[in-house]
Amino acid sequence: MCAPDFPTAGRVRRQPPGPGREHELRESATRLLRRHLNLKDLLVEVRIGWPQLRLIDAKRHAESSALQDQASKLGVPVAVLSIRTVVSSIVQICASSGEPSHKVLLNAEQRKKLSSLLEVAQYLLAHGMFSRLSFCQELCEVQNSLLLEAIWRLHVQNIVSLPELWESPADTQSTVAWLFRDLCLLCEQMDASSQHTDIAQTMLSDFVQLFVLRGFQKNSDLRGAEPTHVARLLLGCGCDVVGPVGTSRCCVGRFGVFCGHMCGGMISADVPKRFFSHTLTQVLTHKPVLRVSDAVRMQREWSFAKTHPLLTSLYRRLFAILCPEELLGHFQEVLETHEVNWQHVLSCVSTLVICLPEAQRLIKDWVARLLARAFESCDLDSMVTAFLVARQAALEGPSVFPSYPDWFQASFGNTRGFHSSSKKTLVFLFKFLSDLVPFEAPRYLQAHILHPPLVPSKYRSLLTDYIALAKTRLSDLKVSMENMGLYEDLSSARDIIEPDSQAQQDVEKAITVFEHTGKIPVAVMEASIFRRPYYVSHFLPALLTPRVLPRTPDSRAALIESLRRADKIPPSLYSTYRQACSTAGEKKMDRAGPRCRHGWVSASVWRLSPWPSSSAVLSAHLALVSERLSSVLGPDEEDSSRGHSRVQLSLRAPHLEPREQEVADLLLTSFCQNLMAASSFAPADRQGPWAARFVSTVCGHRLLRATLTRLCQLLRHQGPSLSASHVLGLAALVVHLSESRSALPDVHVALPAPEFFSSLLPFGTAETSLFCLKFCTAAIAYSLCKSPSGSQDTLFSCLSPALLKKFQFILFRLFSEAREPPSQEDAVGLPWRLLCLPSADWQRAALCLWKQRAFQELLEEKEVHLTYRDWLQLELEIQPELDFLSDTERWDFQQWAIREHFLPAPAAAGGCGGELRTACSVLVDVLIDFCHSLRSSNCSENSDLVLGSCTGNRDIFSRLQEMAADLEQGPAASQSGCPSQGHFLFRVFRSRLQALAGGWDVAARLQRQRELLVYKRILLGLPPSVLVGSPQASQPAAPDCTEFFWLVNSELRNFCSHGTALTHDITVHFFRGLFNACSQSRSPALTADLILSACQTECPIVLTSALLWWPRLEPDLRSRWRSCFQGPLPQELQRLGEARQFGKSCLSGDSARPPPGPAWLSAAALHFAIQQAGKGGIRSQLEKLERQREELLLVLFFFSLMGLLSSHLTPHAADSLEALDICAEILGCLEKRRVSWLVLFQLTGGGLGPVLLRLAPDPYIRLLPFAFYSLLSYFDEDALLREDAFLHVAVDMYLKLICLFVAGETSAVSALATRSRDLQGQGDPVGLITKARHFLLQSIPRCPQKSFSNVAELLAARGDCDPEVSAALLSRQQALPDADLYQEPQLF
Repeated sequence: MCAPDFPTAGRVRRQPPGPGREHELRESATRLLRRHLNLKDLLVEVRIGWPQLRLIDAKRHAESSALQDQASKLGVPVAVLSIRTVVSSIVQICASSGEPSHKVLLNAEQRKKLSSLLEVAQYLLAHGMFSRLSFCQELCEVQNSLLLEAIWRLHVQNIVSLPELWESPADTQSTVAWLFRDLCLLCEQMDASSQHTDIAQTMLSDFVQLFVLRGFQKNSDLRGAEPTHVARLLLGCGCDVVGPVGTSRCCVGRFGVFCGHMCGGMISADVPKRFFSHTLTQVLTHKPVLRVSDAVRMQREWSFAKTHPLLTSLYRRLFAILCPEELLGHFQEVLETHEVNWQHVLSCVSTLVICLPEAQRLIKDWVARLLARAFESCDLDSMVTAFLVARQAALEGPSVFPSYPDWFQASFGNTRGFHSSSKKTLVFLFKFLSDLVPFEAPRYLQAHILHPPLVPSKYRSLLTDYIALAKTRLSDLKVSMENMGLYEDLSSARDIIEPDSQAQQDVEKAITVFEHTGKIPVAVMEASIFRRPYYVSHFLPALLTPRVLPRTPDSRAALIESLRRADKIPPSLYSTYRQACSTAGEKKMDRAGPRCRHGWVSASVWRLSPWPSSSAVLSAHLALVSERLSSVLGPDEEDSSRGHSRVQLSLRAPHLEPREQEVADLLLTSFCQNLMAASSFAPADRQGPWAARFVSTVCGHRLLRATLTRLCQLLRHQGPSLSASHVLGLAALVVHLSESRSALPDVHVALPAPEFFSSLLPFGTAETSLFCLKFCTAAIAYSLCKSPSGSQDTLFSCLSPALLKKFQFILFRLFSEAREPPSQEDAVGLPWRLLCLPSADWQRAALCLWKQRAFQELLEEKEVHLTYRDWLQLELEIQPELDFLSDTERWDFQQWAIREHFLPAPAAAGGCGGELRTACSVLVDVLIDFCHSLRSSNCSENSDLVLGSCTGNRDIFSRLQEMAADLEQGPAASQSGCPSQGHFLFRVFRSRLQALAGGWDVAARLQRQRELLVYKRILLGLPPSVLVGSPQASQPAAPDCTEFFWLVNSELRNFCSHGTALTHDITVHFFRGLFNACSQSRSPALTADLILSACQTECPIVLTSALLWWPRLEPDLRSRWRSCFQGPLPQELQRLGEARQFGKSCLSGDSARPPPGPAWLSAAALHFAIQQAGKGGIRSQLEKLERQREELLLVLFFFSLMGLLSSHLTPHAADSLEALDICAEILGCLEKRRVSWLVLFQLTGGGLGPVLLRLAPDPYIRLLPFAFYSLLSYFDEDALLREDAFLHVAVDMYLKLICLFVAGETSAVSALATRSRDLQGQGDPVGLITKARHFLLQSIPRCPQKSFSNVAELLAARGDCDPEVSAALLSRQQALPDADLYQEPQLF
């Protein structure tokens, strides 16, 4: 096929390339563009691809040529045409989106077009075809059609600067208005959309920097007013938005202008400070429409928690640049020179004390200076400022500022107050307080009334007038002082609640106090007397709310019953309450808070973070959490006006309400999780102050009580079940609580904070020992890691010595390698990071901590070193049946601890210095203390309960027995009981008894009796040779029993006896010691006789005790003596048997045997025989006694008097009547024989006095006046009146009886007489005193004159006990010597 033949006419052949060919093509393209160019479209053309890059220069050249051609045709300069063309193009780009006009940001398409246009403008500017000044003027004319981002990009691309824009127009005000409007729109769009947030923030940052640089230069010539005006408008608009009307989304952006990072590019730091100072001034002075009276009335609504978060955020941003001193100085300057917005001023004060802890002291000092200035010149403005600032700071809680009642009392309640200098200052103060009254909240008026200023007596009228005015105002407000709650908190900013609601809180608080004390609260008792209307009308109805009574009475029921017994509940009201309870249906009170509120609190707590953006943010968030938690738990119930609030805790039965436990668990769990999260990133010393702030801010009064109670529950009762993270978190929390104890309320547990937490760690069982080891390891490791270079005082503030000692003790018990000193080469690190691992090895970590050099250096301190006494106290807590160690392992450990570790250790290091006697003495002392401790509160006289219980003391007592045996047999045996030093056991007893309180009051007697019961059990558990020492080498000498005789005569006789005899167990133990001494003697019979002879003169009650228990004692004595010595009993023992037989024979029909030995011994035997016979009518048997046995009969009367007193002091009424009959019969026998028995009531150091005084307890001797007048009806008055000593004895007994009654020593007798009908009139001390008085008044006139010889001495000592009896005695004594009894009295 042939190819087609196309015509070639008109076609130009392709020219080959040449040197001039490129220039020709450029010129042709330029002519073509000029002919067909649309200038505007060209300028906004943006689609330039990579293939067209070579044409850019040609286009720009063509554009400039086209502009020149167009300008020449129009007859205008090229610069003017180019400016108008660019401005027109910018307006076209800004309007090309088709969106609403109220926007300031470009979209993506507009940004591309504008970017191309700005490149052209830069080209024109570079080639001199563009005027910046004219361009600014053209832009200002169309500024309402421009978007703010377009203006900003002109500034960024250096086409024209923003300062040139707002300085060029003549109408600056319109420019400022336009700029302000667009900046507000920028803030709104920045909050509404996150698509272009970065561009908006960059724009805002550039504008702020320009504002600050132009408006706050130090050189006034460079300063511009327009930027300052724009910033002021933005701030004012933001302050209006966060006012009480509502909120707006643009508010965040507007306040974002004042962020510190917006000014980060400043060359000088002074410029931002001047900007922020100016900003603070504008905030404080924005619309000062509130008066001082409005601030007084409304300031409690301006606390930190109630202030708008955006406003507090603005304050914190200002605080980040200005230091506290500068802030306070600026505050003072603004307050002195401007009218201020009190809401902003006071909310700023709240934010300042919350977010800047270092400013709290400055606020206190500032308030003090304001008060000083106010009273110095009667400056009312300073006075107003001081009161408003103090009240505002007090609203944020006692952790940052004292409560208002405390501050007011500290400022005006003492002689050093500012007001006490003169009358002028007093008048000024009360004039100021009176002017405040119409606007005051009731809380402040109540605080002023309950804590009034200290005023001299001559100006008292000023105070009374003010109090009357304040009470009138309270009456107008329908707030009654009489209806104030018992535990109302005057420092609270909350409204006065209704009396019924307050009464409910008072009831709960009263029940709590009653649980801890077991007594009716003092506040309740005072209210029942002094505030009767509130008590009857509100408190009692709230307490007696009908309910279903529990089967076991709870605390509320117990309190109600106590009030009823004290006659504090009207019978009719109580009857109505009981009837309503019996008919009430069972109701379950849901005391938990609403679920929505609980969720609200949970959300705020879980937002806590250990890595806040700033310290101020952390403080602010913690303050909000504390406020929300308090709102859930309700108001604090402590009355801080009565002193510093104290947190009441119950360690034995910790209890929390359900909502309190939920809140406490929420806080503890949050703390533990935050701690674990923080520890996974940084060690404890680099985690910041979040944990300490958490403790000091969140743990307020009621929150602290809930937190500590929950800690008590977890550590003391649920410790072994806690997870590893919980153990670590709670240990760290305990460290911070101990460290912050000075800033927290007092805790009423009678222990310092670190010791209190240590007491919560049980370790008596295997499980609790391991838990205690974990907790101590975590706490010690955290403290050392938190303060690696801290001083010993810093560590001791976090860790208690008790906790460190428990750690050492458990390590010694559980790990044998810890019993050896750590190697000096061991240089291990702190195990805190090791513990934070998921698979932590606690035992390895504990040993690692033990070997750590810092811990070993800490143990060198004397107060934390585990001493022998400490080890004994801890070892006694171990329960053997639940111990980690077996019986054999425990024996080995105790032997190592005593024999190898503590015994050879020097005394300065807590050891015994090699002295076995010292080891025994310390062990006995600790053992006695343990028996008195709370854990042995169920101890009784039963040895199984005292020294053989399952609390571990039986093993330790076995170690004491072993060491005591070593002392008996070893080389130290001669020293253990040498007379110069005495036996170690009695030295311990003597020192402890000397430390006890003396006297015969009930508390002192019970304490001493409890102590002696433990002594007796220890004596019975040790060898009897302790009581009766070994015989001396030089015969014949009796073994030394001096110390045992001292203990019996001074103590056991009074507290551990049956009247005139010791108990059976100690008596048998003594005779076992006697046999032991005889077995070591060459002459056993002689040794026994010497010992018993010494008893007759030094300790006769031992022999009377043997007579009492002789039927049980004799068979054992005879069998032992016969088997050991194969002979008859020693003479003194036989005499005891003969005395016993004498007593029996006197009561039988047989002829009485002659009384053996001393008369008191035979009389004791006869007395015991009469007691065991249990019958009266013995006068006939007594009359058979020989006339020479009058001394025996007299001593028998003494024993019968002791029996009478003993029967009155025991609850056996029949025995008391029988004992009285026996005394009457013996008295009749003595009177028949004309034997004077009055000497028994005047026992002295001569004759039978020393023996009889050692045979009876001292309390019985003191009660002899009671026995004397109990026999009043059996007296032979005529015979007695003839005795010279009768009046002296009768008056002496009467005065002593009154003294005993006044001292309460007859209370036991009175209680027994009240319980028994048969004893009424016999044992009633009041009736007895009445009869005795009547008897004396009748007998005094009948007594001979010589009977009054010694009456003056009695009256001088106790004559004021009964003035009438004293007057009768003195009147009779002053009668004439020759006056006869039967003559008429000479009255004149």
